[in-house]
Amino acid sequence: MIGGIGVGIGISVGALLAADMGGPGISGLASSAAVIGGALLAVPATRLMRTGGRRPGLVFAYLVGALGALIVVAGAGADLIMVVFAGMLLFGGGTAANLQARYTAVDLAEPASRGRQLSVVVWATTIGAVAGPILAPVADRAVRGWGIREYAGPFVFSALAFGLGAVLLLVLLRPDPLQLARRLELEAAPPEPPPPVDPSATDAAVAGPVESETETAGGLKAAWRAVRHNPAARLGMSAVAVGHLVMVGVMSMTPVHINDGGHDHADVLKIVSIVLSLHIAGMYALSPVMGWLVDRLGRRPVVLLGIGLLVVACAVAGSAGHATGRLSTGLALLGLGWSATMVAGSTLLTESVDVVVRPAAQGLSDMGMGFAGALAGALSGVIVALGSYGTLALLSAMAVLPLLALALRTPDRAE
Repeated sequence: MIGGIGVGIGISVGALLAADMGGPGISGLASSAAVIGGALLAVPATRLMRTGGRRPGLVFAYLVGALGALIVVAGAGADLIMVVFAGMLLFGGGTAANLQARYTAVDLAEPASRGRQLSVVVWATTIGAVAGPILAPVADRAVRGWGIREYAGPFVFSALAFGLGAVLLLVLLRPDPLQLARRLELEAAPPEPPPPVDPSATDAAVAGPVESETETAGGLKAAWRAVRHNPAARLGMSAVAVGHLVMVGVMSMTPVHINDGGHDHADVLKIVSIVLSLHIAGMYALSPVMGWLVDRLGRRPVVLLGIGLLVVACAVAGSAGHATGRLSTGLALLGLGWSATMVAGSTLLTESVDVVVRPAAQGLSDMGMGFAGALAGALSGVIVALGSYGTLALLSAMAVLPLLALALRTPDRAE
C-alpha cells in the first residue's frame, strides 16, 4: 500500500513535469525512464532474492526508488531535464519492488489458489495506488513554500513512502517466504544418491564445477532456457509484457492529452487525479476477481479476457476527446485489461518453471515487461506529437494481435 502511494504520486505528475521543462514531445520519456529503471533494477533485485530471499531484494529496490525521487526534485530545481530523467530511471525501483512483491504470495501457495493468492497482493496496492494521484495536488501545494518547482513537490512524498516501505519490509517480512519455500521443497524431495567421484581427482577439482553449476542454475540464462522451451511459460511472459505495453502507452500520454484541453493548472491536476485514480482502481481493485477467475476458468481464458478489455479500452479512450467521463471509463477498462493479463500471465509463468529458476524467470518477465512499457512510453509522445491521442490508442489496440495469436494456439497449462 505504501509503495503504491509512492509510485502513484510520482507517476501522475512525471509526464507533466517533463512537458513543463522540455515540451510535450519528450514528456513520454519520463514514464519510459521510470519503466526502463524498473526493468533494469529487477535484475539486481532478483539476484539478491536468489541468494538471500525476497526481503533484501525488495528493500534494495525501494531504497533506490527513494533516491531517484530525490534526484528528480533536485533536477527540477536546477532546471536540468537530463537529471530529472536520471532520477526517473532510479524512481523505477519503486515500481520494480511493487511488482516483485506479488510473487511473495505465490512462494507458499497451493496450486489451486495461486491466482487468488497473487491477486491479493496486487489488490493490496489499490489503496496506495488510488490515493497517490489524489494526493499529488495536496503534495504539490504542501511544499510550494519550500521553493520546489511546480510538479516536482509530489516526488518528496514518493521518497518518504519508499523509505517507509523499505523499513517495514526489513523489520516485518519474517520468515522470508522464498527461503521457506525452498527449504520445504528440499525437505519434501527424496534424497538423491551422491554422484560417483574419481579417486584421483583433487578436492578443488570436485568442488569447483558443483559450485559453478549451483551459481548458474538459477540465473537469467537458465530462466530464459526454461521459458523458451515451455509454451505455457512463454504465453505467461508475453501476456505480462504486452498488457503492460498497451497500458503504459495509453496511460502515459493521458495527462498530457488532458493538459491540451485548455484547462488551467489547478483543473488539470484535479482531472488527472480523477482519471488516473479510476485507471489505477481498474488495475488493482478487482484483481481478486481476476485471481478467482484464473483459478476457476483457467489461465489462458483470462489472458483472452484481458486482450478483449484492452482493445475495448483503447476504442473508448481514443474516441473520448476531452470528455472526462468517457476518458475515465476508457482508462478504467485499460486498468482492468492490464489486471487480467498481469494476474493470469504471472500465475501461468510461476507454475510453469521449476522453483530453482523461478525468481530469475520472474525477474526476466518483469524486465521484459519493463522494456516493453519503456518502448511504449518513448514512442507515445512522438506518436501524439505527429498524430493524435486517438492514433496512439489505435496503434496500442493493434499491438495485442500477436498476443491473441499466441494465446489461441497455446494450451492453458504446461504439458
